Amino acid sequence: MTQPTSQDIATSATPAGGKHRGLKARLYRILEAGHSHDWQSRLFEGAMASLIILNVVAFTVETVPSIHDKHAFFFLVFDLFSIGVFTIEYAARLWVCTEHPPFRGLSPTRARLKFARSPLMVVDFLAIAPFYLSFLFAMDLRVLRILRLLRFFKLARFSPAFNTMLRVLSRERDALLGVLIVLIGMVIIAASLLYLVEGNRPGSEFSTVPEAMWWAIATLTTVGYGDVTPVTAIGKLLAGVVMVCGLGFFALPIGIIASAFMDEFRRQDFIVTWGMAARAPIFSGLNPSEIAELLRVLKARTAPPGSLIATDGERPGALFMIGAGAVEIRDGDRPELAPVILDEGQYWGARSLMTGVQGETALAVATCDLIVLDQEDFRTLGRTRPHLHAKLIESVRNAPDPFKDAPRVEQEGDG
Repeated sequence: MTQPTSQDIATSATPAGGKHRGLKARLYRILEAGHSHDWQSRLFEGAMASLIILNVVAFTVETVPSIHDKHAFFFLVFDLFSIGVFTIEYAARLWVCTEHPPFRGLSPTRARLKFARSPLMVVDFLAIAPFYLSFLFAMDLRVLRILRLLRFFKLARFSPAFNTMLRVLSRERDALLGVLIVLIGMVIIAASLLYLVEGNRPGSEFSTVPEAMWWAIATLTTVGYGDVTPVTAIGKLLAGVVMVCGLGFFALPIGIIASAFMDEFRRQDFIVTWGMAARAPIFSGLNPSEIAELLRVLKARTAPPGSLIATDGERPGALFMIGAGAVEIRDGDRPELAPVILDEGQYWGARSLMTGVQGETALAVATCDLIVLDQEDFRTLGRTRPHLHAKLIESVRNAPDPFKDAPRVEQEGDG
């Protein structure tokens, strides 16, 4: 097999239907488009996440007087370097935001003003603003150091897990608010009962409800500092009930958050697969409800670079769609044709889906996210969703041949 050149791989990395134009388009792809298989995007995200973490470490260590006094110049240079990088990043994001599809119809000024008000851009601004504001206003050095912790929240842009956590907390805010209200009620009830039981005892540490509330919080959260404790039999009995209630109560928010995380991961998998299917030209004739039905038989698959995805002659045949990455395919029935490089949004195997025998050999050129429809699942659709099956047959029959423009390879002895 002829190995693809680095130029072929670079060419195949651009989405079908257009090439990246100019520095702004390329910078947009690195900063905002989030292409996980683009090495420059991964390098940028990794470098920025590392710099943010180092800033948090530097803030922590700098509060130790002996370390700060000994390495004050280093901390100053590192802070100036970080501010410079974050400022350039902020300015670059503002510059390329006109490449965002929702902003392409707006004037550059209006697009940038609207983009600057987005939550993540506000966080980016707050991460650098204290440094510049310190030139205009007299600010306590300790306040400036604390405000540098705002840089930590920039991780939300580079950490999928951080982003997922924020989405989960936001979606479950009503349930968590309800839990907080119940907690406040339990603290007040427990403190009031203990005040009633032990408040009149000479020298009692529960002579008022607010004083008893500290004990109630420490007990309900199962921390149990032991700095204040009930001494009467009824007070100890009440304390035992509050402890048991605290154990049961804190299982509630944990269960809410764990369940929300699982729902979020399932939703992300569905959205990714749905988006890949919706972008595939072969499914362009399907409406959203039909694509949702099709997802029941589609399979998601990831292929590392250099791995063999499919082999000519395999059974059952399958239709493959590329969500990200690049694939080299060879036609097993027409070996005289040169291999073809397919990239994001393209597909192969329409003929194999109908015959039941794979007609192409496919090799992953770059890391690939694929969705697969094999013949067995295709037949299942014929029994369970005949209308959808008929529409797919029509799409498959009208699918263009990926080898239509492939050049012929000279065979030994030709000429």
